[in-house]
Amino acid sequence: MLQRTRPTERYARGFIAALAAVAALVLAANAGPAKAVGPDADSGTAAPVEVEAAER
Repeated sequence: MLQRTRPTERYARGFIAALAAVAALVLAANAGPAKAVGPDADSGTAAPVEVEAAER
């Protein structure tokens, strides 16, 4: 027969699970691309292509 779990153990397990979930979300949010890829990636400008085309 299974023994009853103390409430403190249940709360501790829940707290640790919540910490693990937050850590996973933070790591997943930071796992995006590190640098933009494209012909203007080295130009240092953040202007959209439409704006650059209108200026020419």
